[in-house]
Amino acid sequence: MPSTPETILKELKSGKFSPVYFIQGDEPYFIDQITNYIENHAISPAERGFNQLVMYGKDASMASVMTNAKRFPMMADRQVVIVKEAQNIQDLGKEEGDSMLISYVKNPLPSTILVFAHKYKTLDGRKALHKELDKHAILVKSDKVPEYKLSPYIEEYLKEKGFDIDTKACQVLAESIGNNLEVLTNEVDKMLINFSEPIKITTDHIQKFIGISKEYNSFELTKALSYKDVIKANTIIRYFSQNPKSNPLILINSSLFTHFNRILLVFGNKQSSERELAGILKVNPYFIKEYNIATKNYSLGKIIDIIGYLREADLRSKGVDNDSMEEFQILKELIFKILH
Repeated sequence: MPSTPETILKELKSGKFSPVYFIQGDEPYFIDQITNYIENHAISPAERGFNQLVMYGKDASMASVMTNAKRFPMMADRQVVIVKEAQNIQDLGKEEGDSMLISYVKNPLPSTILVFAHKYKTLDGRKALHKELDKHAILVKSDKVPEYKLSPYIEEYLKEKGFDIDTKACQVLAESIGNNLEVLTNEVDKMLINFSEPIKITTDHIQKFIGISKEYNSFELTKALSYKDVIKANTIIRYFSQNPKSNPLILINSSLFTHFNRILLVFGNKQSSERELAGILKVNPYFIKEYNIATKNYSLGKIIDIIGYLREADLRSKGVDNDSMEEFQILKELIFKILH
């Protein structure tokens, strides 16, 4: 079974390196983390001139990768060969190329660390190459972090850096930035350099250092809709219209879709306790009160209609059945339909 990025990073940080790594999946952030760590820590800076090679898939064949992997290090214990954008290797996935790699991973050169950074795609698990990599090499699966796991991910990321974050601030980050981990971690890191010692991050810090308003964000919009606060909901979308680059409709719509799907789940689990509901909705128990209030403000039929409105808005934002409406107009009409 493929390893998780977290497991492999722990091994690397403990000084354990293996001869072959094949890192694949939809989330480039983890692929880059592992690749960069090996690139910067597997051998000393003084040894890299002769013993570290970075190749790119579009310019490489499997034969050229194997030739470099089979070289012996010069005046060092080991060498590193990294193939970035490995999904573009000319003959990867073809019989001859796969056969060369399978032959190598069964008997790799112990003094070489060979890394394939294979982004946005995964090998066919039914084929021999995947099976042999899983058996003889370090095969890593880098998956996107689901929306419902973003808050725990943010909490853990900050914890590793010695910081804490309050529940609302964590949700604001998750809702406003989404699961593009490169953007998310870059924004968090830029914020953290402003503190000389670890503190508890709040929405005030997020507004000051990242620029996400603590009052006008997707999290506050879903809350206003749950409570049927018409004035606040419309104030927030007016703010969004003035800051369209920071508040793209696709992210807002995704946040609303997740929110109303959770309300739908509450209707289907009326007999569950708050703790049980938190598990079903995959949210912090802190938010269950809001979802329960939403079920009092909206009927089940209305929630089903709203999910239809959200699908329609998503299609319009992509140009389907929409000749002239701007993003703000689509959002304004959507919020009106939800509230009325």
